[in-house]
Amino acid sequence: MIDWSELADDITAWIANYAESNGISTLVIGVSGGIDSAVTSTLSAKTGLTTIVLNMPIHQDRKQNELSNKHISWLESNFDNVEGRLVDLTGTYDSFTDEMNEHDLSSLSLANSRARLRMTTLYAIAGSTGGIVVGTGNKVEDFGVGFFTKYGDGGVDISPIADLMKSEVYEIAKALDIVEEIQQAAPTDGLWDDGRTDEEQIGATYAELEWAMRHEENPSEDLTERQHRILEIYRRFNKANSHKMNPIPIFEMKNRQ
Repeated sequence: MIDWSELADDITAWIANYAESNGISTLVIGVSGGIDSAVTSTLSAKTGLTTIVLNMPIHQDRKQNELSNKHISWLESNFDNVEGRLVDLTGTYDSFTDEMNEHDLSSLSLANSRARLRMTTLYAIAGSTGGIVVGTGNKVEDFGVGFFTKYGDGGVDISPIADLMKSEVYEIAKALDIVEEIQQAAPTDGLWDDGRTDEEQIGATYAELEWAMRHEENPSEDLTERQHRILEIYRRFNKANSHKMNPIPIFEMKNRQ
């Protein structure tokens, strides 16, 4: 039986040890109003290091924006080392889309551009404060279906919860007493004006995707029709997004010797 509070402390200690070993004085995290960033930012705050948490709205769904601000306020009221910042990137994004208008960008490309603008913002602040960017991806997203933006929310320095299934992130959230509204909110990447959820984009719940990941490691028989469908979805995303999850291909000079 996992002691979730103890696991949370272990992750916090891991973050602190990494920072100390590498001369890092500041942790910088983007807060979306979702469970992953809420847990990661709280674990970071518990290190005692200066922790800068950013809300970076871009035409953001009102509810998501409110949850981001609520979590930042909760952090600031519980940790003296937390500094919340608002960087509204809506104007920056609008200028970018105006400049790129003649190139007929796809809606997905534009959505990913939002994540990359946020990554640029996080690194600008981290680079100015002696800090690092702390990633918020979980195991299902980072190593299962690759549900993140390459060089967007995938552009980070450390990933404290990347070995945790989504369900495990929720368990830690309970142990940390994360704002209940955030624990109950439907997961979303926050990259679309209509506030579409992750499940709506993927076609499966995180619980189903976790099942698929485990099934791939230990296959079973007598699957239901829905389970066959989940495996199709999981394998399709895993294959299509493998370029995100695998190391960048490098031509090796030894091939010419």
